[in-house]
Amino acid sequence: MDYVSALLPPVVMAVFFGAVIRTIVKTQGGDKKAKEDAAVDAALARAEAARQTASPVSGTPKA
Repeated sequence: MDYVSALLPPVVMAVFFGAVIRTIVKTQGGDKKAKEDAAVDAALARAEAARQTASPVSGTPKA
């Protein structure tokens, strides 16, 4: 019975890892890709706008 308790955790982790990889592969691309890309672009635009408004505009860069 010791071999069962020794093998159970690696087997469970292998099954879980396989399920995670399968989920990642299945959710790549497809009809959701444009929506995900738009969300990332919007977040990057917000971050860039916040960065530009936070730093003063001047002719010389800060060192």
